[in-house]
Amino acid sequence: MINVRRDLAIFMENIGAILKQLRTIYGDTAKDFSQRLLISPSYLSEIENGKKQPSLEILEKYAHILDMKPSTVLLLAEKEDDLKKEGKTTKVIRKLMLKWISTMSKKEG
Repeated sequence: MINVRRDLAIFMENIGAILKQLRTIYGDTAKDFSQRLLISPSYLSEIENGKKQPSLEILEKYAHILDMKPSTVLLLAEKEDDLKKEGKTTKVIRKLMLKWISTMSKKEG
């Protein structure tokens, strides 16, 4: 049986970790990224460390900065638990970033 409360709690824990991994792979410092999001570095830290939940507006800004769909970010957060168990989180994110780089190269070329 699906436990919606448990699943939502897990999702909310994972979203911060995914946002931090994406920012790190993108190569931005927390300070620089917080400026791009128009929030304080301490607030970004709280989000990325699971102490605060990002608003939909912040999730949309995050995705826009990374040139991703917000739904992709949410899907990664949803699947983070399964990926973590399999030791594949970073691998999957890197694959997505490589795909994104390839797509961007084709658009520019």
